[in-house]
Amino acid sequence: MTRATRQPNRAGKHPTRITFARAAFFAAVILALLASYPAAAQQFDQNLFKGMKWRSIGPYRGGRSLAVAGVPGDPTVYYFGGVAGGVWKSTDAGSTWQPVFDKEGVSSIGSIAVAASDPNVIYAGTGEACIRGNISFGDGVYKSTDAGKNWKNVGLRDTRHIGRVIVHPRNPDLVYVAALGHAYGPNTERGVFRSADGGKTWEKVLYKDDKTGAIDITFDPSNPHILFAALWEASRSPWGLTSGGPGSGLYKSTDSGSTWKRLEGNGLPKGLLGRIGVSVWGGWKPRLCVDRGRGRGTLSLRGRRRKMGTGERGPPLPPARLVLHACLRRSQERGDALRAQYEALPLHRRRV
Repeated sequence: MTRATRQPNRAGKHPTRITFARAAFFAAVILALLASYPAAAQQFDQNLFKGMKWRSIGPYRGGRSLAVAGVPGDPTVYYFGGVAGGVWKSTDAGSTWQPVFDKEGVSSIGSIAVAASDPNVIYAGTGEACIRGNISFGDGVYKSTDAGKNWKNVGLRDTRHIGRVIVHPRNPDLVYVAALGHAYGPNTERGVFRSADGGKTWEKVLYKDDKTGAIDITFDPSNPHILFAALWEASRSPWGLTSGGPGSGLYKSTDSGSTWKRLEGNGLPKGLLGRIGVSVWGGWKPRLCVDRGRGRGTLSLRGRRRKMGTGERGPPLPPARLVLHACLRRSQERGDALRAQYEALPLHRRRV
């Protein structure tokens, strides 16, 4: 048996040696590029960004705002509703704003929702649900099908104050409303309402009593058949606010709002409940964040944090930090169990 051998080429060089040399050369070039990539990506002066600060983008006569919405996929179009200034629209990422609700007979906006499946469809719930001593009420839900050019009242006129409006991510005609109801007295047109025909008809799907309304509602981003809603028993008088009662609570639905179950125990606080805000994280693990206060409250993702026991209030804070409330609860099982965490929210101070 004879062994096959490779002969040198015309230049007198062995082909195997040439192949190895080329591979080694290209490998060295690639390693050099990879080693220099992080350094090249960091070649900028960090001091250039120190002068960047948050600023108001107006409009300067819009008043307070509780309702803000954008158009998915379009970073230039935004809407906001003032509590006494109607609906405003920007088509240049906030550089300029135009009022689009001046023809309507109400100016207080509690919530705005843009349909993700059709950005021309917008719902506005009138009447702010932050029931201060100087609030203005609304007259139901308004709908636009031409990106805010024209509006039509589609019902729920006696809700007065609306905390949240949400639209199904794939169906612009399926809309939910969390209505707080009359602030200064009892009424029955309050709770969670659902419309499957774009506001032509409404169905009350979650209701406690004539003193308890709905303040917040949200979808599970991974499954819109799952919803969470918060009820708040509250009333306003000229001299004060009554917040909390047996009607307040957190509810969950797994059938698009047809039936609801009150969530209790498993980490949720006992006793008197005030205003609750709820949101579901859109990551790969289901997490439910519940914001519970004894009066008004807000949720932040900044500031100091420490674990707390059930019902425990936050520790005293330095004078430079003000807190509306101090109880944040999180669940990783879509509401089956919650753990309390504390978070202090820094706020601007104003001397009166």
